[in-house]
Amino acid sequence: MRYFLELSYNGTQYHGWQRQPNAISIQEVLEDSLSTVLRTKTDIVGAGRTDTGVHAKQIMAHFDCDSEIEPTRLRYKLNSILPAEIAIKKVHVVKNDAHARFDAISRSYKYYITFVKDPFQINTSYYLKKPLDVDLMNEAAKLLLNYTNFKCFSKSKTDVKTYNCTITEAFWIQDNNQLVFKISANRFLRNMVRAIVGTLIEIGEHKLNTEDLERIIKSEDRSQAGYSVPAHGLYLTRVQYPKTIYIS
Repeated sequence: MRYFLELSYNGTQYHGWQRQPNAISIQEVLEDSLSTVLRTKTDIVGAGRTDTGVHAKQIMAHFDCDSEIEPTRLRYKLNSILPAEIAIKKVHVVKNDAHARFDAISRSYKYYITFVKDPFQINTSYYLKKPLDVDLMNEAAKLLLNYTNFKCFSKSKTDVKTYNCTITEAFWIQDNNQLVFKISANRFLRNMVRAIVGTLIEIGEHKLNTEDLERIIKSEDRSQAGYSVPAHGLYLTRVQYPKTIYIS
């Protein structure tokens, strides 16, 4: 049978999602914990690969098990041995061919910026000292919906078949001393959100304008876009799937 783990994590102490030989990752900790609970080596497949320091408020991962599992009991057992930075929110029973990565129809991210120096937000928000032109940044963000090829925001040497993504929403919300960027799409390229945010910040600083953004996108050249903002302000907030894949 196949199951989806719905989880959240604080990525500060981890070298991203994907298991790697010389650094601790979310995938490694989850697989080790799941293998301990199920008493058999168990591999998981995640909805995506978040980078070092990136957080997830909601992400899915699937695994297979020969025997039937009671979801609530599995969630309790996993949470009892997982470190404090990782929490299982729910265990879903899904169809045997459901795939955490390939069946996702939408992904959403938020990027948090703070304009106040706060020691309690060192690993959760990007601290900027100067105010930004948020209206201009929102004007620029709307332009992203007019394009599909985002090679200019992709990390170089990325093994993908296409750089096309369909962005369905992209906007900034300011709340006192905090600025939040929300973006949703059917898929994202490596480093894409952080590069978009960095470019929009440069527009907010009046170093670039909206015409520059369109020129950058059409160039398909990463060196033309703005800088990549730090990982610690980025959160994967939601991964959506067709309701038809769920059994319970």
